[in-house]
Parts: sequence; structure tokens; C-alpha cells
Amino acid sequence: MTHAAIVGWGKCLPPAILTNQDLATFLPTDDEWITTRTGMKERRISHVRGIELAITAARRALACAGMRGEDLELIIYGSCSNDETVPNSASGVQQQLGATRAAAFDVNTACTSFMYGLSIGTSMIRTGVVRNALVIGVELISQYMDWDNRNVAVLFGDGAAAMVLRETEQETGVVAEKLQCYADSRQILRVRGMGTMYANLGVPFGQTRWDFDGQEIFRRAVHGMSEASVEVMRRKGVTMDDIALVVPHQANLRIIDAVAKRAGAGADKVFLTVQKYGNMSSATAPVALVEAVEEGRVPPGSLVLMPAFGGGLTLSAHLIRWGDRVTPLESSDAELPPCPKTALELVNEIRAQKRIGADVAPRFDALRFVESPPA
Repeated sequence: MTHAAIVGWGKCLPPAILTNQDLATFLPTDDEWITTRTGMKERRISHVRGIELAITAARRALACAGMRGEDLELIIYGSCSNDETVPNSASGVQQQLGATRAAAFDVNTACTSFMYGLSIGTSMIRTGVVRNALVIGVELISQYMDWDNRNVAVLFGDGAAAMVLRETEQETGVVAEKLQCYADSRQILRVRGMGTMYANLGVPFGQTRWDFDGQEIFRRAVHGMSEASVEVMRRKGVTMDDIALVVPHQANLRIIDAVAKRAGAGADKVFLTVQKYGNMSSATAPVALVEAVEEGRVPPGSLVLMPAFGGGLTLSAHLIRWGDRVTPLESSDAELPPCPKTALELVNEIRAQKRIGADVAPRFDALRFVESPPA
């Protein structure tokens, strides 16, 4: 049977760090309020487009795999904050990597976009459609953030990670998975302002208002990720004792702790990045996995459990068997251009741009679209 091994991995984090103290300069909050509720201390703000983050992470992942762009047969770009819709973002990565023979498409399931992309790439290799794939998770949430809303502005950051999959006869890569969506609750996590229907109502690009029901999101996320984790372990016939590391989506420390407890994982088995990167949506889980490998937390041949949750409300859980190699075959010199501004300066520029458009935007309270129940 053909499997899809993870043979390359790389990440790209913007250098500008937005601290809790920075957020307190324009929001009614402080470090203690944010830390006790989320576990977050810092997050990154990008000075470049999302596709540049993706390309840098991709070059590093390719070098790690000892591959070149022209070797690629498939590029999957997971994101909900694309620079463009047409043409797709994956084709921009393809162009810069020189992957002339590759297919390229985007996936948007919000925070689970990379994980869904991982399933798609794995399936296409298993079925012989392609022999290798580059899967990317990247977000530029800062450009779409409602920076006046304390409940969401403290949670999110920018970043990217990429992984290279390649066919193998060894049972490595994704060995069990579960994908699901709680569509009946899709409205509890909605970014009003992202999409063509808002432009038709006179909302300028970049103006957003977030619907974010924190308590209900917590409940559905904990239930969904823990149940999915138990299910993939059952499908593979393993228990938490067989798992070397749990690398969950880092939406909130309280959610992570609750999922780990329900899934039977001790704190020593859970890998955290939430404190330094916050929630980078689709980039969160792959960045965490890359760092776990870099820090020696993923032994050769070990099992890694990755539960995730996102808007939609989408959920997933993947059980991954790591291969024999945990170090890059080659290194990459890919780097972002220097950032001349602090993260706070970047955010204040975004806030100023949004204030300009706010005067002509209709009241967002009039844009609560009530969806009809299913027939």
C-alpha cells in the first residue's frame, strides 16, 4: 500500500512581535487579563503579504526534503486570508518556486485549512494521482482583524508553515484521520466584512466586525477535538500510551487543557506554542509541529496526534507516524526582507486605515444575516 511520508518541513514567522503590553496601549486590557484567559503573551504581525510568508516556509521545507521546486507535482495552499481570490494563491507559490509541472489549488476551512490540505495531499498520493505534494498553512489575520474588539484582537497572529509529502511503501505520514463540520453552528464564528456580499452593501475592503461566541466555541471545540482524537486512536487501535506527542491547534490554553484531559493526555505530552504565537489560524498546527521536530520532541518512528478546530465550524484529528529522519537534508537561505517597523506601529497603521473607511461603512448591526434552517 502506498503512503505519504512527511519528508520536508519549514516555517516562517514574521519578526515583529506584538506583546500583551502593546495591546494594552489601545485596548481596555492588560497582560494578566489576556494571559489568564488565553495563555497568550505574544503574537507576530507580518510586514509582508501572506504569499511571501508561504513561499519562504515552502523553500525551507523543500530544502529540508532535499527537493527543488521543479520536482513538485502538487501545491495546496491552506488559508482563509488569501492575498487574492483570482488567481489563487497556490499558483503564486508555484510560480516563485518554479514548480512548472505542479497542480495548484487553495483550501479554506479556516483554522483547519492545513490539516484538511494534509488529508487531501495524502489521499492524492495514496491513489496515485501525484507522487509528492507541498502543503502550506498561512495566515495574515492582522489585515482582517477588528482591532477594537478585545475579545478577538488579543487572540490572533500571522505566520506560515509548509510540509512536503512523498510517496513511500512504509506506513508513515497520516495513518488515521477524522474530518467533520458542525455547520449548524457556523454563525458563532463569523468575520463580517470578508466576502463579496459585504462589498455589495457598501462595506469597504478591510472593514470587519467579528461575531465570536467564546463560550459556545469553547464547548464545541473541546467536544469536537477530544471526540475526534479518541476516534482516530480507536481506528488505528492505539491508546494515548502509544502517542509520543499531542500537537493541537493552539486557539486558547484553556481549550488545549480541556481537550488533553478528555483525550487522556498528560501535560508532559502536549506541545505548546500558544504563549508566543497566539492563534495563527491555519498556520498554527503546522508551525507547532515544525517546532516540535526542531526541538527533538518527535522521535523517529513515533506517533503524533494533531486535533484541530476552526470556523465553519470545522474540526479534524490526524494521527501521524513520523519517519526515520528528524533533521533537514539541506538548509535554505530563504529569508523575509527586514522589517523597519515595530509590530505596534504596523497594527496602528492598520487601525488608522480602518478608521478612514469606517465613516462610509453602514452599521454592521444591520448586516447580521439570518440563515434559514435546513429544509
